Amino acid sequence: MIFFDHDVKEMKQIFGFLRRDKTPLLLIAAMAALWVLMCVLTGSSFAGATPYNTYTRQAMAWREGLLHLPEDVPYLELAVYEGEYYVSFPPLPSVVLLPLTFLFGWDTPDNLLVKLYAAGACLLLYAALKRRGYRKWDAGIFSFLLCFSSSLLPMTLNGAVWYHAQVLAFFLTAAAVSLLILDKPTLALLCYALSVACRPFNALYALPLFAAYLMENRRAGKTFAGMGRALLPGICLGLCVAFGIGMYNYIRFGDILEFGHNYLPEFSFQGGIQFSLNHVVNNLKRFLWGLPLNSDGELEKFGYSMLLACPTLLLMLCWFIADLYRRRMRVEKAVVLVACLTNAFLLLLHRTFGGYQLGARYAVDLVPYTFFYLLLTPEKKRSNIVELLVLAAVLVFTAWGTTIVHL
Repeated sequence: MIFFDHDVKEMKQIFGFLRRDKTPLLLIAAMAALWVLMCVLTGSSFAGATPYNTYTRQAMAWREGLLHLPEDVPYLELAVYEGEYYVSFPPLPSVVLLPLTFLFGWDTPDNLLVKLYAAGACLLLYAALKRRGYRKWDAGIFSFLLCFSSSLLPMTLNGAVWYHAQVLAFFLTAAAVSLLILDKPTLALLCYALSVACRPFNALYALPLFAAYLMENRRAGKTFAGMGRALLPGICLGLCVAFGIGMYNYIRFGDILEFGHNYLPEFSFQGGIQFSLNHVVNNLKRFLWGLPLNSDGELEKFGYSMLLACPTLLLMLCWFIADLYRRRMRVEKAVVLVACLTNAFLLLLHRTFGGYQLGARYAVDLVPYTFFYLLLTPEKKRSNIVELLVLAAVLVFTAWGTTIVHL
C-alpha cells in the first residue's frame, strides 16, 4: 500500500494551505453563517438526527448481524423481498454511519454530516481552482457560489435518507474531479467508485475522469505505460468497491445490480414504472422549461428548470459555446459535456425526478460536471462579474425558496 500512503501524505500537503492561506477558514465561516441563518429561518436542527433515518437503521441492523431491517417502517421507502424489509438505496452512507452508531446510537448527527460533505466539496474545489491559477479570493468566492447557488443548499439542511446519499455522492464526485486536477489519481478514482455506491448513474463520470487524465498527461509528455502505472492502483481500489457492492446486492437479492428499488411496493405490485421513456416528456416540461413560479405567483414545490435551479449547468453551456466560437474545444471537455447530457437523460427517465423539492434535486448530480469543465479550461483563471451576479441571484432566490419549501 505504498502508493496509497504516498497519496495520503500528499493530501496532508494539500490541506497544508490552511497554515498559509486563510481563505479556506473564511470559506468555512461563510458556510457556517449561511447554515445558521437557514436553520433559523426554517426552524431546522443544525446537527440533529432525522426521523427519516434509513441508513442508521441499516447500520444498526448490521450490528445485529442482519442484512434486512427487523420490521417495516411505513414512512420510509423499504423494499419487500421474500417477506423481509430491505433498504432500497445503495449502502455507502450506512458504512459512514456505522462507527457513529457506537457513539450516538440511533441519534446519529445526520443534519451535520450533510453539511460536512458539502463543506468538503467546496474546500476541495477551492484547492483545485487555486491549482489552475485562480487568485485565492476569486477561487474562494467562485467555489462557494458554484456549490451553493443550486438545489444542493436545501439538501444540506436535512440529513434524511434521500438527501444524505445525494450530498455524500456530491462530495465524493467533486472530490474525484478536484483530486484528479490536483494530480492524485488514486484517491480520485477511489472517491469516484465510492460515489457510485451512493448514486449508481455517477458511473458515467468515469468517461471524463479517464479522458481528462490521459489527454492532459499525454500533452505533458507522459507515456501511456507511465499513465497506466499511475492509474492502476486507483482502478484496483475501484474494482474492489464495485465487487463489494455487487456481492452485497447479490447476497440480498440474487442480482449484483439490484439495490432494492425494483422491490418497492410502488414498482413491484402497485403498477408504477420506475424508469421509462414515457416519463421523459413530462420531466422535460418541468425540469427544462419549467419556471420557479406558477401562474398565481406561487413557488413551484415539485421542481422547475434545472438550468435555473442549478445555474452552473447553464454556465457550462455558455462556456461550451464560447469554446466552439474561439476554436479551443478539447476532446476531454467534449467528453465531459457528452457524459453530462447522457447522465441528464438517464435521470429524466425517472418517474418523479425527485418529487417534492425546491428546484431540481436530481440535477445536483450533474453539477460536478460543470466543475470539471471549468477546471479543464486553463485559459480561464478568474470568474467574471456576470457569472458571479447570476450565481449570487440564484443563491438569494434559493435561500428564500428554501424557507418556503421545507424538505
